[in-house]
Amino acid sequence: MKRANASRQAAAPIEVHATAKQPLGMPARQFLRDYWQKQPLLIRGLFAGGVDAVAPEDLAGLACEEAALSRIVVRDAQHERWRVRNGPFRESEFPRLGRKNWTLLVQDVDKWDMDVAALLERFAFIPSWRIDDVMVSYATDGGGVGAHVDHYDVFLVQGAGYRRWSIDAHTREYSPDAFRDDTELKLLREFTPTHEWLLDPGDALYLPPGVPHDGVALGECTTYSIGMRAPSRAELLFDFVEFLAEPLTEDRRYSDPDLVPANDSAEIDDAALARVVRAMPHFAEVDKATLARWFGRFITRYRSAQVVAAPAREIGIPALTRRLPGSTVLRNPFSRYAWRRSGRDAELYVAGEVWRCPLPLAQMLASRREIDGPKLAALAQGASVLQTLKSLLDAGHLRLIRRG
Repeated sequence: MKRANASRQAAAPIEVHATAKQPLGMPARQFLRDYWQKQPLLIRGLFAGGVDAVAPEDLAGLACEEAALSRIVVRDAQHERWRVRNGPFRESEFPRLGRKNWTLLVQDVDKWDMDVAALLERFAFIPSWRIDDVMVSYATDGGGVGAHVDHYDVFLVQGAGYRRWSIDAHTREYSPDAFRDDTELKLLREFTPTHEWLLDPGDALYLPPGVPHDGVALGECTTYSIGMRAPSRAELLFDFVEFLAEPLTEDRRYSDPDLVPANDSAEIDDAALARVVRAMPHFAEVDKATLARWFGRFITRYRSAQVVAAPAREIGIPALTRRLPGSTVLRNPFSRYAWRRSGRDAELYVAGEVWRCPLPLAQMLASRREIDGPKLAALAQGASVLQTLKSLLDAGHLRLIRRG
């Protein structure tokens, strides 16, 4: 079976054409089996007619906002050097950049712009909690950020204009000395591409982690980068340890009431190690429920310092009951949602917190950014459900908008 799989993957084409019925050029199951985290794929026409979700001037305006995460990368094409500046920027700075060799990159544009967020519907076959953000880059002729590798999956969707992408389809491990030390960007010292393409508007290049790539704009162009969350093992471990330590009190400590005279005062013997395991029983065997609750909280926590703002006034249960049927409920775009079955109910994870609620409620809240108030009201019959909705509204994760 392993030989058959290897043969199928080796024969899989690196370029396909999208169709109306199969936007990926194949069934989603086939893409996940043969390409996801395995090999790159160029999808011609993933977005038929191209993508024009955000105008360059609007992207520049967003880069001037204090809360936005933005960078400008200026490329010295003659010497192949790059200079990086971090936002926020002033509007007066952009005209001074000239007409060539610079790129504006803004992260999390899907949190600010609903048209950009709508692009994610094309990737609904991937768990929503796996998707990190949509970064939008506007580049002038010759603009690019150099040859580099990412440690996460990414779909590079061509918006307006054209960009030439070069990749090295051979993934490998890179030592620290493989990267340049003369720039803030983590660029490769050496890059030998195996494939080169000119992407037309609406084309998309999928890259699994570790694939070296370099994109250079031909004229002005816009690229939408749909990146995935891929926390490191160290990040997972540190957060899990903090999660396990939360309920522990200062009086619960390492102890040794069974201590006997030591043969050597500096020796850590087997008995000492057994006491360490008793002091940290979660490390001996972590039950699935504990692991799931930690991971749900971890994966929905926003990676930056952006904090969801609570409303000026909390909502009362009577007001919530009265207003909900006549409202549309909007999710805060910075609040991540996920859920997991827990018996006959579910645990709903929102921005690092957890609520127990009926399964249909968790599914409805986590499945869409805009929720029909009457449908939500039909589920909000019990006091506990209303209290969950109140908590989410009071924290700023949800907002009620009167229906027109």
